[in-house]
This record gives sequence, structure tokens and C-alpha cells, in this order.
Amino acid sequence: MSASRIARMPAMHPRWMMCCLIALGLLLQGGEVLAQSSVDDAGGAKSVVPSVEATQGARRTRAKVARRKPARAQIRQVAADDRDLSLRSNVALVVDQSTGAAVIAKNVEEVHPIASITKLMTAQVLLDAQLPMAERVLITEDDKDTERNSRSRLRVGSELSRADLLQLALMASENRAAHALARSFPGGLPAFVQAMNLKAKTLGMNNSRFVDPTGLSSNNVSTASDLVKLVRSGDRYALIREYSTQPSREVEVLGRMVRFSNTNRLVGSDHWDISLSKTGFINEAGRCLVMQAKIDGRPLTIVLLDSVGMMTRIGDANRIRKWLALQAAQARAPARVSARAGEAAGG
Repeated sequence: MSASRIARMPAMHPRWMMCCLIALGLLLQGGEVLAQSSVDDAGGAKSVVPSVEATQGARRTRAKVARRKPARAQIRQVAADDRDLSLRSNVALVVDQSTGAAVIAKNVEEVHPIASITKLMTAQVLLDAQLPMAERVLITEDDKDTERNSRSRLRVGSELSRADLLQLALMASENRAAHALARSFPGGLPAFVQAMNLKAKTLGMNNSRFVDPTGLSSNNVSTASDLVKLVRSGDRYALIREYSTQPSREVEVLGRMVRFSNTNRLVGSDHWDISLSKTGFINEAGRCLVMQAKIDGRPLTIVLLDSVGMMTRIGDANRIRKWLALQAAQARAPARVSARAGEAAGG
């Protein structure tokens, strides 16, 4: 190449030059590792451990590659033998109630805010106290949300039975209803929160903590593993099963009928058999969903936490249902083939 042509070539950008130097260094380093490794077992040569410098360099390279992976790829593989199940929830746990075995598990011991999933604990503490459910409780200024200023259709001055308040707290995730139930508890709100944490300890929810009965506080935290225990415990209460799965309900509020709907749209779906349900959302917790359901006749506890997007938790639940139904169908297929073969042999 002539000197004049070389002179006309553009200067290499410093970043490209750095990349070239790094690539050359890695190639040389790879050669060093290969040279130090075992040459031929048949020839009797002993394996040699790669140098510390080479090992550390390889680790740094792998770490850089791992950091470049998208977040979705990191949460894709939640089931050991599944490549098609792509969940958007950052925490997922599905447990077979019959065996106690985890069918799907992802980040099950990470502590997260749980938002209105809290109300499952609120309901259990209330029912354990065996207070008169027909007794009417007044909604007061104290029941208004001053932390997040969330809206409520239970206006101050409304008076509802304790049973109605419990149903609205579970079905429609009504914060004023949950707060009024705790405020009217013997000993007031402090005694109620204390009872919530005592109940958690009794259930073995060792990584959970409660500071309020609504879930509006991000200091209400738990893990997926702990929430499985909470859901299983809640399934023992007939009222929790009934109230949490009712699609909608009309309630009289200050002289007029107001319709409240379930925050989990799946309870009204023909594709689902749900015996217990609760949703939750605050910014710190993301979209959350816990359910007790049967899929293809198999009783399961489902926990989804920290989902991003309005419909993510619903989409994840449907993906889980379809995947488990497919697994069940594939498991039955060999049995059918074997049975047909036996019938043919018997002639």
C-alpha cells in the first residue's frame, strides 16, 4: 500500500483501538489457559490448573457477558424442564398442595413488599377473634388513606356490617374497609397489628412483617415461600374462600346501592377453578397475585409478586395454567398408548 494511500486513511477511533487491544489480550489469555491445561490423558500427562491471572480474567469476561443479558432472559427459566414458559413476574412460586413440592419457583426467598396481599392476614386475624360479624362499624376520618391518598367509594359516615367490610376488603381490596376492621378491633389498631405479626410467627412466616392492615405501607413484607403458608392457612376459613372469590357485590352506602367488583378478573373465568384469591398493588410491590386453584384437577397454590404492567400477573397466571395443562396431557399420553397396546395384545 502506498504511503499516500495510508496517509489518506481515517485515524482509528480510540474506543475501537481499545476494543481491539482487549480482544487481542483475551485471545492471548485463552492460549495461555489452553497451554496450561491437560494435553492428553492417554499420554499420561498430568492436568495443570490454569494460572490465577487467566482464571480471574475469564471470570471477569463471563461477568461482563452476564451483565449484558436482558432482564427477561434472567427470569425466563423458572421451571427446571421448561423452555416455553416466559413469566414477567420477578417472583413466582407454584406449589402442589397434595405433595408440598414446588412445581415452578423463582426468587422464592426474596423479601418483597406485598401490598394488599396483606388483607389475607387481616381477614384471618379478624376471624380468629370471633367478633360479631353482623355488628355495624362506622367509617370515620381515621380510615382515610393519608399515606397514598388512594380513592375509596366507602365515604366517611358510611356504616356497614363487619361481614360486609370483610367481603369488600377481600373481594374489592377496599382499604377503608380493612382499616375500619382493624380500628374497631379490641385494643385498636396497635393490638391488631401485633396480632398480625403473632399470627405470622405461628404460621412459620419467619421472613414476614406487618405494620398496617391494608398493605398501603411498603413495610409490609414477605417472601413467596411465606405467602404459600398464608394462603394455605386462609383456605381453612370458609368466609375467606367465599368472599375472596365472589365476582361482584352490591352494598348500600349512605342510602344508595354501590357495586364493587373483584380485583382478580380470573375468578369469573370459565377456564379457572379458584377457591381463594387476593391481589395487591403499590409502586414498591408491583402487581401481586396469590391464588388457591385447581388446574386439571390438581390443587395448587400460586404466588406471583413484583409483576410489571397492568395485565402481567393475569398473563402469567394464564401461562402457568396452560403450561401445567400441557404437562398433564403429555404425561397422560404414554399411559393411553400403553393401554391401547395392551388391548391389541389381548386381541
